[in-house]
Amino acid sequence: MMTSVDTELIRVLADPLRLQIVTLLSRETLCTTHLVEETGARQTNLSNHLRVLREAGVVETEPCGRFTYYKLRPDVIAALAGQFAELAESARTAADNKRACP
Repeated sequence: MMTSVDTELIRVLADPLRLQIVTLLSRETLCTTHLVEETGARQTNLSNHLRVLREAGVVETEPCGRFTYYKLRPDVIAALAGQFAELAESARTAADNKRACP
């Protein structure tokens, strides 16, 4: 069976700052102010990256007074990890398959 990896999600997570945000959110739910402090990124830049992550379904928001908290959606990360696990298993089982050259 051919495994398909979510290339759009990989593109979203390939950005170093977005990957840093995801790593931070894997440890705790944070607001934009916390993420600015942790990453050193400008607030507007960070907000743009959070929008991309939100639109891709990687994070979700939780309003809390005048702040918006962000939390990671572990199911999305687990699904991507599962796709890579299937790809690795396919490579293991096909390791001895070699197509003959014409």
